[in-house]
Amino acid sequence: MRPPPKPRRRFSLRSRAVRGWLYQALALALIAFGVWFLAHNTLENMRVRGIQSGFDFLTQPAGFDIGERPVPYESSDGYWRAFAVGLANTLRVAIIGIVLTTVIGTLLGIGRFSPNALVRGLCYVYVEAFRNIPVLLQLLMGYLLLTEVLPDPGEPLTLGGVVYLSKGGLSLPWPDWSAGGLLPAWQLPQRGDVAVTGGAELTPEFLAVLGGLTLYTAAFVAEVVRAGIASVPQGQVEAARALGLPRGRQLRLVVLPQALRVIIPPLTNQYLNLTKNSSLAVAIGYPDVVSIANTSLNQTGRAVECIAIIMAVYLFTSLGTSGFMNWYNARAAIRER
Repeated sequence: MRPPPKPRRRFSLRSRAVRGWLYQALALALIAFGVWFLAHNTLENMRVRGIQSGFDFLTQPAGFDIGERPVPYESSDGYWRAFAVGLANTLRVAIIGIVLTTVIGTLLGIGRFSPNALVRGLCYVYVEAFRNIPVLLQLLMGYLLLTEVLPDPGEPLTLGGVVYLSKGGLSLPWPDWSAGGLLPAWQLPQRGDVAVTGGAELTPEFLAVLGGLTLYTAAFVAEVVRAGIASVPQGQVEAARALGLPRGRQLRLVVLPQALRVIIPPLTNQYLNLTKNSSLAVAIGYPDVVSIANTSLNQTGRAVECIAIIMAVYLFTSLGTSGFMNWYNARAAIRER
């Protein structure tokens, strides 16, 4: 017997699926029209007022120096190169900050369940103190401590003669692969009469931004971790205890895997907040993408273009972070049998 013919799908407004597609197409058309209208109106007003527009300035020489250059840059390079340096500085703070925030916040969240009352109290005080002080004030206080309280670069604090900390920043050993061997040679900082030379140098601006954002966001991450652990049924913990698992293995093998499904979604929001809060670095002179855009805007007058670049940077970094965390959330989800 032949199988019965499949029913033909007919276009009908009575179909919920068809109406859904039409509504989405209409919404996209309205959004596209709104974007076109705003762009056309802005460009026309700028033309009437004699204001130059366009992104052609990106190829012109920037003409200003940048203190921190993760990528090669000279003042004679184009503005696009200066924006690349700002983007690299922003990503450097965001990526390192996310890693440190995750570690510190997780330890604080776990510490809220410690049987030791002193540990629980310290974790509680940290969370309540840091999350209730505006992050901008924490950045400013950290920068003032680094530049006013620490000793001069000629008389730095030292740890074992290989790590130096002063008003000039933090100097660390750094691997050197230029020798061409299988193992790197290590460049060690050398204390001089005026400053420390050699090794890797982290400026006070970078340390203030990284430290402020990390300590601030870690307080929120700690609450996310605490809530995730509290969401695990107590029966799961009792079952793990009945099997004779030590407290550390209970947490690692039973509690945290189940808590992740509650932790990851709000944790993603904290990562996004840290990345976007890095724009406050301009307040203490750290040359992130916002600082570079402000300098470029003042020199070229291309306000719309510079702001559009800032918006695009944070849009794509946020979408990239969200995409990665959504992938990780899918991998960490508990599979039902």
